[in-house]
Amino acid sequence: MSDRTCLSVVLAAGLGTRMRSSLPKVMHEIGGLPLVGHVLKALAEAGSSEVAVVVGPDMPELEQTVSALSPSARCYVQSDRLGTAHAALAAREALSGSNDDVLVLFGDTPLVTAETVANVRKRLAAGADVVVVGFEAADPFGYGRLLMEGEQLLAIREEKDASVEERKVTFCNSGIMGFSGSKILGLLDAIGNANSKGEYYLTDAVEIANRDGLKVVAVAAPEDEVQGINTRAQLAICEGVFQERRRAFAMENGATLRAPQTVFFSHDTIIGEDVIIEQNVVFGPGVRVQNGTEIRAFSHLEGAVVGTESRVGPFARLRPGANLEGKNHVGNFVEVKNASVGLGAKINHLSYVGDAKVGAKSNIGAGTITCNYDGFNKHLTEIGEGSFVGSNSTLVAPLSLGSGAYIAAGSVVTENVPDEALAIGRGRQVVKNGLGKKLRARFQAIKDAKR
Repeated sequence: MSDRTCLSVVLAAGLGTRMRSSLPKVMHEIGGLPLVGHVLKALAEAGSSEVAVVVGPDMPELEQTVSALSPSARCYVQSDRLGTAHAALAAREALSGSNDDVLVLFGDTPLVTAETVANVRKRLAAGADVVVVGFEAADPFGYGRLLMEGEQLLAIREEKDASVEERKVTFCNSGIMGFSGSKILGLLDAIGNANSKGEYYLTDAVEIANRDGLKVVAVAAPEDEVQGINTRAQLAICEGVFQERRRAFAMENGATLRAPQTVFFSHDTIIGEDVIIEQNVVFGPGVRVQNGTEIRAFSHLEGAVVGTESRVGPFARLRPGANLEGKNHVGNFVEVKNASVGLGAKINHLSYVGDAKVGAKSNIGAGTITCNYDGFNKHLTEIGEGSFVGSNSTLVAPLSLGSGAYIAAGSVVTENVPDEALAIGRGRQVVKNGLGKKLRARFQAIKDAKR
């Protein structure tokens, strides 16, 4: 199969409007990736050599999304909604190429796996002319039934057209199909106007292929893998299935999830071995967690790298560009953004470190903030190795603290600090003996006067 060329046509036009959204349906996300992106990802993993995406008219944002996700994919516009076969024919230019396999999928079935796609291709390589992906439905009502005779698929019968006996069939049509590259155009062109609405149904290719003596087979996939999305409720259901898969994958590969149902992954989250993830942790896109790390409860990570044997949280936030090099402590109510944190450095609580470089083995005290934004531009704060920044310090960028620098608690630091130097940037303390007692008496008198 590896030397067979494969064109995949993803139908992303005319797929329903019940999402009540200004976005095209297939641009809604599961695990931080648009629905159509999940399909494109499965195709890439299954070795599809060429991809055509059929979009509706006036969908430039969808075309841009497809181009960003799969730069080699080509988009074709279906101007009129005349059915799934008509949509596939919008990519006639691509279908006319010398492809061994042609797969037709839908952009709103994000849970389809590379294994199912590869299974379709195996059946085509074994001599099938048409392959339909089916599933055993827990409740088949409303689905097209796959009518089999031995290994030959004779027809796909829609619910409204099915006889009483045919409605008892539980093997149903997912809509995903594979075709021999030399046969698909002839089959699509033969479909014609097959119903009173003047629509061209891709499923009619099955009976036409049987009429022409072609080999038509079905392969089975799990029901949850081929479910489509038309509503926000169905989007949430598919998100749930996706998260269950990701949780199982993480645990199978050496991570401990204290309360799996409360951990949420992105489509590209990478979790190493011996990682412990506590309750209520959310991973946005672009996170890599290396071996031996602990992500404690109620933390949110996005676009971040967490180095080996680090501890993050509880209640920590790592934003895009955060890079913990290893053996770091980033504690409760700490936010790190676009900052590298050197080996063994600690930011234990109540701090913001943004647009910064923190040297190895430095300690950032509670309440420290890097003032990185002047209202127009972002500026860098550099903190040398082994530095100690006292609690409640304000570091006004651009700023450089040398290695071994010591910043006194409560300081506002606006000038560079040399290596091994102490910086104190606060007003001198004044003590007036007995004044506290007088103040209390004054304030009590004012309060009593108001009664």
